[in-house]
Amino acid sequence: MRPDIIPGGAFPDYELPDHAGVVRTLSELQGRDPLILTLARGHYCPKEHQQHLELAAHYPQIAVAYTQVVTIATDEHHTLQEFRNSVGAQWTFLSDPGRIIQRDLDIAEYTDPDNDPMIPHTLVLAPGLVIHSIYNGYWFWGRPSFYDLWRDLRAVTAEIRPDWDLAAPGLRAAWDAGDRSPFHGWDTRPAP
Repeated sequence: MRPDIIPGGAFPDYELPDHAGVVRTLSELQGRDPLILTLARGHYCPKEHQQHLELAAHYPQIAVAYTQVVTIATDEHHTLQEFRNSVGAQWTFLSDPGRIIQRDLDIAEYTDPDNDPMIPHTLVLAPGLVIHSIYNGYWFWGRPSFYDLWRDLRAVTAEIRPDWDLAAPGLRAAWDAGDRSPFHGWDTRPAP
């Protein structure tokens, strides 16, 4: 992995076509929320299927926690759609058959010249594509469990949401005064 891809650093804002063929940037997909980013080997890997099945099983929890998920794989468009559908994923998959990310991040899995995949990684990113944690998934046990992600996302969310603790000084006064800016979700609604 490139030496600047470390916790606290910024992950590149790649722009790739999604499973529907629409070109998207990571920052657009992330918005103001934490992001779970998987850099995947692709459809052929049973380890990818297991990891993505676990994410899909827990996706309702991820979604209600205002967290985004994106998978990037080296699969062509139709194979990417099949991968996404086969695991029941409801999140965006991005296609990188040109291996732009593999080369840019220096994560070619040289032990698999037949498929030429990326070394799989899972990253937890704070808003602004700020790297919170990185997991190397070459071996399956290197991949994060849902509970590893839960711990990381708890830490990220506590850092970025001023309303994490409603007992924090000043929050009640702000609410009573009609200031919704510290309250996620309420900060984009018109004041009462």
